Formats: sequence, structure tokens, C-alpha cells
Amino acid sequence: MAGDSILICLIAGWGSALADTREQGEITRFFGDFSLRPVAREDLPTLMEIESQVSPFPWTAKQFSDSIKGHQGVVLVKSDEIVSYLFFYRILDQAELLNIAVAPDFQGHGLGSRLLKYCLDQLREYTQHLHLEVRASNFPAIALYLRNGFKQVGERRGYYRDGDSSEDALLMVFDFHETGSLA
Repeated sequence: MAGDSILICLIAGWGSALADTREQGEITRFFGDFSLRPVAREDLPTLMEIESQVSPFPWTAKQFSDSIKGHQGVVLVKSDEIVSYLFFYRILDQAELLNIAVAPDFQGHGLGSRLLKYCLDQLREYTQHLHLEVRASNFPAIALYLRNGFKQVGERRGYYRDGDSSEDALLMVFDFHETGSLA
């Protein structure tokens, strides 16, 4: 599911900003007219709407609810409108990018890259690897990940399923020790 759409950010000093924001529920200026804040349960309808517009295998309401409760998630907001989101989690020194998406009207402006770099910044100090799965046909996302230092390490046949159709997932990993200085 990760990478069905694209976003990213690199801003010096963001390492502690999310922790403060998550605890206080505050909105933090991200760049330009965009703000970043922790995802909230009330965001679910908007997240599902964006997801249905950008993914041929969209997350369900339960998948979003579980991630809102149990993982780190942020939304990128412009004028009180959610334009993108990202979910990831970390266990010990490993992490997984679960989902990243940008609303169609906001794609092609580097938001995916900014959010991905933001995620890498959040994990850099405590993580050895960031793992993800991406649809084999999602060429823009694959290119984004490769540009940012990810390497393909495997494949899962028929990983994405919807009724009778399925699609393979590419397994990719970012190694903070090998490529930490690239992002």
C-alpha cells in the first residue's frame, strides 16, 4: 500500500517537532502554506476519500482506524484541507512505511518527496532499515523511492488483491547506514 501516491519533506530540526505536535495535537507549519499535524480519528472520511482516488487497492476504514490508533500518522494540510497523509511505525531498530498518498489535485508538486524525507528524518536516529511494499505498476512511486536511496530487495506475488484481480508488490528497503546521508 505504501507508495500508491507520492509525498515527502526535509526540513532541519523536524526530529523533535512531531513528538511535540503529537502529544499536544498542534498544527506545525511545514513549508509555504502547508501545515503538518498528527492524524486524528475525525480525519477518517477524508483519508478514505483520498485513498479511493489514488489507489486501485484502497485501504479499508478498519485499516485506517487501526493505523490511527496504533501507528504514527501525519496529515499535510493546506487551508484546513487535508491534501496528503503518511503512516509508518517503528519496532526497535526497524520501521515500515505503511501508506503515503497525495490528493490528485496536489500531485506533481513534490509533496510526496517532502513527506518521505520527513519520515526518514523522524526515523534516522533510531532505525537501521525502513521497509515498504509498493505496487509493481506504480512507476512514479518506485522512481521516488529509488531517488531517495531505497533498494528493491524482493517481491510478493499477488500481494494486492481485489476480488479476482491481484498485483505483485515490490519489497524495498532504505538502509540508514548505507544511504542515510543521501536523503
